[in-house]
Amino acid sequence: MRGDIRAAFWHALTTMSEGVETTTGGASGEDPEQRWLREVYQGDDARQLTGRAVVLGMFLGGIMSFSNLVIALKTGWSFGVTITAGILAYVIAKGLHGIGVFKTPFGMLENNAMQSVASAAGYMTGGGTAAAIPALMMVTQHAIPGHVMFLWITSVAMLGVFMAIPMKRQMINQEGLKFPSGIAAAETLRGLYPEEAAALDARKKTAVTVGEGPHRSADVTPPGEASNTAAAGRWLLNSMALGALWTWLRSAKARWQFWFNLPEMLEVPGLKIHGIAAKKWSIYFDTSLLLLAAGAIMGWRSAWTMMLGALLNYGFLAPYGHTIGAIPEVKYKAIASWTVWLGSPMLLTSGLLSFAFSWRQVARAFSDLGRLFGKQADSNDPMTAVEVPMSWFLGGVVAVTPFVALFGWMFFGIAWWMSLVCVALSFFIAIVASRATGETDITPTGALAKITQIVSGVLAPGSVSTNLMTASMGSGVAIHAADLLTDLKSGYLLGAKPRQQFLAQFFGVMAGSVCVVLAFQQLVPDHTVLGTDRIPAPGAISWKAVSEVLARGLGALPESARTLAAVGAVLGVVMVLVERALPAKAKKYFPSATGLGLAFTLPFSNAISMFLGALVALALEKKYSREQAERWLIPISSGLIAGESLMEIVVRVLQNFHLLAE
Repeated sequence: MRGDIRAAFWHALTTMSEGVETTTGGASGEDPEQRWLREVYQGDDARQLTGRAVVLGMFLGGIMSFSNLVIALKTGWSFGVTITAGILAYVIAKGLHGIGVFKTPFGMLENNAMQSVASAAGYMTGGGTAAAIPALMMVTQHAIPGHVMFLWITSVAMLGVFMAIPMKRQMINQEGLKFPSGIAAAETLRGLYPEEAAALDARKKTAVTVGEGPHRSADVTPPGEASNTAAAGRWLLNSMALGALWTWLRSAKARWQFWFNLPEMLEVPGLKIHGIAAKKWSIYFDTSLLLLAAGAIMGWRSAWTMMLGALLNYGFLAPYGHTIGAIPEVKYKAIASWTVWLGSPMLLTSGLLSFAFSWRQVARAFSDLGRLFGKQADSNDPMTAVEVPMSWFLGGVVAVTPFVALFGWMFFGIAWWMSLVCVALSFFIAIVASRATGETDITPTGALAKITQIVSGVLAPGSVSTNLMTASMGSGVAIHAADLLTDLKSGYLLGAKPRQQFLAQFFGVMAGSVCVVLAFQQLVPDHTVLGTDRIPAPGAISWKAVSEVLARGLGALPESARTLAAVGAVLGVVMVLVERALPAKAKKYFPSATGLGLAFTLPFSNAISMFLGALVALALEKKYSREQAERWLIPISSGLIAGESLMEIVVRVLQNFHLLAE
């Protein structure tokens, strides 16, 4: 899921643009780029990609990359970081300016550039660190060296950044695709910097809304929005501190801390299934605040669907599997190794079918090909001095591709020609993913990665490593291309210079790569911790299952697993068809195929915690309103996730150096 912390602080932002005409020149027929240059662009001299913006973005993005890695390894989900980083940067910079460290105020465009750095860093989990790499470790039963991970995910991310260049002018400048998370990020900055936003609006001759035009009218910003957003920033910082303290008290077990330790789990006294303690079936309450916070952000439909799946899994399917001998030992890893054959095919078929139903979107994406390289070659076009030049796209792809092929061959045994095929395929995948993000705010990396897996399974049968890592290439390129375009949408609305945001991405990629690799090595020192209650890695389990089937065929599976796979595949198709047939109002009561499929790869403890978090969010939405609830729930939840993730890595480092008890 791509949405930046559910796509906005205020749900209304994503609906403000409904019914507004697209920016193809407006009533006058004027070129929207010319109008943008005259009315919105703040000039080459505007303070944007400064040293302090880069440092702050790398710092905050690094922290957010920790959060995304931890939560992805625990739940299979990840969340956007842009708005969170923007608010934190505003609060931190204001404090530093107040004590004289920053001599000048930290401006809106600086914060926008900082968000580009932080966002790129936060999405460094998209290059395979949360799915393909741990899946490969589970297959080979060997750890992946840190330098291998760093070189691979960095080169893939850079390839994705370069591939976004030709898409920007067509999708953002000409068509005015919404990219809702980009709109939300721009709106958040406008709320934080009302004076700069008002000055920007004063240049506008004809008021237009932010959803489709360059920016919105000045009177759209509600009174007090800046103070509300700043208050949300303080709540976020406070919840980060709470999450860090809570995690220390439940995980550190320091010798001097004899006076108080929080339990890591709460068992259900006396509860047994088939005569075996519920704890062994992973049926207990995990005291992690991160899981509760993830549920609050995730949304009610996904959470109750996962709870339903967990009840079916651990109440019926897993006990049946143990009875017939398919699950030899009652522990999470053994259970998930069998039940994944129901969940993974469900995720595969539902994702691919949903993607197929978006054929018009795909067709529009491929129709872009003829336009992507057209106007951008005009040397007389004034936008060429502002936009990222096409020579950077060509030079970047030509320069990075050999490194991707070299690293794929050296580290994973991928044939050079296979890498070239996948690089070419990744460009088309990035176009589709970016258009989907622009239109819906969802980047369908799951379905797109499966397409790459299938292609590589046909072209290079029998190689699990080739299958996994080429798929991670496709998903990584798609994520980073879509992320850059989302950031560029925000900059377009605020009058930023695209070249500086493009350069900002590379600082974020480097910071995120370093942080993610260091964190991964502490959290996952070897393959034995994967697929456990502590690090379930549901995404890795699913990717591993698909790659093994493509490499060895269904015949290599036990009969019970083949039966589950068939049922899961059919169920995924049926759920998508039923959901499409339902009236719009009824769809929220129908289970999500993604949530149900994931439930068969998660511990029960994770599902119940996320369900309770979503239940709290639902209760607050009912008592107040969705917008009011999200205004506080999202920053608080994001802070808890960031604080717990960061402290969990600190505790793990101290334990690895024997400074704390295991």
